[in-house]
Amino acid sequence: MEIARIYSRALAVIDSQQVTVDIHVSPGLPKFHIVGLPETEVKESRERVRSALLTNHFEFPIRRITVNLAPADLPKQGGRYDLAIAVGILAATGQVSRDALSSHEFIGELSLAGE
Repeated sequence: MEIARIYSRALAVIDSQQVTVDIHVSPGLPKFHIVGLPETEVKESRERVRSALLTNHFEFPIRRITVNLAPADLPKQGGRYDLAIAVGILAATGQVSRDALSSHEFIGELSLAGE
């Protein structure tokens, strides 16, 4: 079982607060579950992240993937967490090095092509 921790930002009117994106990849029935986003946005984010990784020739794990966006009490909207989730999946599965990830924050919505 692997857990990767990635950092992003939640944008409020003129302020931003750090969001921790934890990704846990484990054996089990394949499922991609995101905790901490409204249901419609979760569904859209899952599809964008999966398509972006596959389009760019990365492996999308056929395992159980659980993503947690914290803090839970902070409203999170939009696709700005797609990039952090994608990088976290790559780190949790060993496709990218985790060495420098804790000193960076990842913010951005991905297209299906990964742009």
